[in-house]
Amino acid sequence: MGLFDKAKEIIKGELIDNVYMPIFDKDTIMMRFQRKDSAIKNGAQLTVNEGQVAVFFNEGEIGDIFQPGHYTLTTQNMPVLTTLKSWKYGFDSPFKCEIFFINTTIFQAQKWGTPSPFYIRDQDFGRVTLRGFGTYSMQVTDAAKFVTSLCANSLKFVTEDIAEELRSIIITNIISTIGESQISLLDLAQNYSNLSKTCESKINQDNQYGLTFTKFLISSITLPENLQAKLDEGTGMNMIGDMNKYSQMSTADAMKAAASNPGQGGGMEGMVGMMMMNNMMQQQQMQQQQMMNQQMNQGYNQGFQAAPPPPPMAAQYYIAVNGQQQGPFPLQTLQQMAAQGQFNQQTLVWKQGMASWAAAGTVAELSSVFGAVPPPPPPAM
Repeated sequence: MGLFDKAKEIIKGELIDNVYMPIFDKDTIMMRFQRKDSAIKNGAQLTVNEGQVAVFFNEGEIGDIFQPGHYTLTTQNMPVLTTLKSWKYGFDSPFKCEIFFINTTIFQAQKWGTPSPFYIRDQDFGRVTLRGFGTYSMQVTDAAKFVTSLCANSLKFVTEDIAEELRSIIITNIISTIGESQISLLDLAQNYSNLSKTCESKINQDNQYGLTFTKFLISSITLPENLQAKLDEGTGMNMIGDMNKYSQMSTADAMKAAASNPGQGGGMEGMVGMMMMNNMMQQQQMQQQQMMNQQMNQGYNQGFQAAPPPPPMAAQYYIAVNGQQQGPFPLQTLQQMAAQGQFNQQTLVWKQGMASWAAAGTVAELSSVFGAVPPPPPPAM
């Protein structure tokens, strides 16, 4: 064999005449075709398997995109690349470009969760911390956008490479979805399906990576453990009709927690729990009064003597603690707080009908609260 023939063999060995990618791993979204420094010859065979898309990429620009099938690479089936390469009269010599194979199957059961609690304002319990968890399925629906925005410089791209970014997008949308829904915390669970669909739609409206969420599911939205426990206990007590007794017990627990953990997160959550129970007690009192009013109206309509009106609701006062409003609290609760050292005569108070805030010791109605508090022990001799 002559020298010229050997050179031809060397050149021939550097050319690529068969371009394909084996079946992907289950977590692989993209694999770049490994051509190293080799060139692709005219008439090379391209095989794109089912569930794949081949994207040709030339010097930072998207070229031709091939769907599943078998192709012979010529200028006739590479119009974009022909323009980018300026092949005015076709090509006979080998060419170089990057080829990305994209996995277009659906990636199922991808997990999401909030790494830390987030806050919402609930119509029943005020400002509450929540955590959310669930799953989603996704699919590459715009291969060109996916390559240019995420992996043009990568040899391989897997689901874990995009998981953190998607988690941030999910959390942003789940918080806004729950907040905008105005659904009560107690009714969230029965609305998971509608909330999931709304959140999925929001995420897909901003399809900046060429990915589409084919399914998005909320599996749970949870309260902090201590508040959930209090809520569960309150539900049980409410079922047996002793809500007042439970409210007194939970208020005392919350004040003890606040006293033993001043300035700590536990004290704040204890106070939140106390306010939650007060709200629940007020709601029950309102429901009882409504029932009594209905019974009175029924008796009147039937010709019977109407029952006497219900006794007026006990006065309830708001208090100022560290410059922030808390309450309202009934006199019985204020008496318990005074006994715990959480309420004194200098504490500012206000209720419906008062012109402005006033020190508790100047309000005649509150004299009984401090009169029932035992004096401090005498000093040691």
